Amino acid sequence: MKLLRVGPAGQERPVVMDDAGNLRDIGEPEIDGAFLASGGVARVRAALERGDLPVVEAEGVRVGAPIARPGKIVCIGLNYSDHAAESGAAVPAEPVVFMKAGNTMVGPYDEVLVPRGSVKTDWEVELAVVIGQEARYLGSREEALGVIAGYAISNDVSEREFQLERGGQWDKGKSCETFNPLGPWLVTADEVGDPQALPMRLWVNGELRQDGDTKNMIFDVAEVVRYLSQFMVLEPGDVINTGTPAGVAMGMPGQPYLRAGDVMELEIEGLGRQRQTVGQA
Repeated sequence: MKLLRVGPAGQERPVVMDDAGNLRDIGEPEIDGAFLASGGVARVRAALERGDLPVVEAEGVRVGAPIARPGKIVCIGLNYSDHAAESGAAVPAEPVVFMKAGNTMVGPYDEVLVPRGSVKTDWEVELAVVIGQEARYLGSREEALGVIAGYAISNDVSEREFQLERGGQWDKGKSCETFNPLGPWLVTADEVGDPQALPMRLWVNGELRQDGDTKNMIFDVAEVVRYLSQFMVLEPGDVINTGTPAGVAMGMPGQPYLRAGDVMELEIEGLGRQRQTVGQA
């Protein structure tokens, strides 16, 4: 099942996509942690199967992020060996963890802004995990997979100078305005199946830059969720960005960082496609 939020920023309406591609009003106030924790996915699935949900006019309607603002966005760095190599970093012995501000999240087709003073704004196609149940101290991979509500495409936009050359933690290069486009939809875990078998690609101005597959993660989805739960309580609606494959600007000859007017396009098999035009803050 594919869950979306459509409408102007701040006024999104929660909907579900049926098998024919129609959007249907789900009759819920929001797609957020409370919705996920209270069995909202099951309620919507049952109503959809009964034919109870009215069609929503979708022509020309903006698509927002598929969940409302999360409590936290947790990110895993250097989680593909080819990306670690292009970054000049050793393959980590344990997951590298950092955070992004919750208000970085925007819709999958919204404008991405190069921050003021930035000369090294970069792209990163990633598989995003959305948590559906409160989780702490998970004891197994099976338990970890059981708390996942679904998956989405994330663009973990990054400012490399802020991240790596300005001292302190990575968060400064990760939490700029518009730095986490998410969507177009949240695909429920049952529909995705194996999260370690998803080809992923990113283009800039029509040129393929990243061409990877989630099978090449160093720490797979189950281990990432289990591991994080040892250090923090994961709550319904939280988003986990699970890392990016090789092909970012930082690792390319000439380092062709993003500039206003550039266009990014991203896709992960089964999770849809994003497109963002780059602007200037």
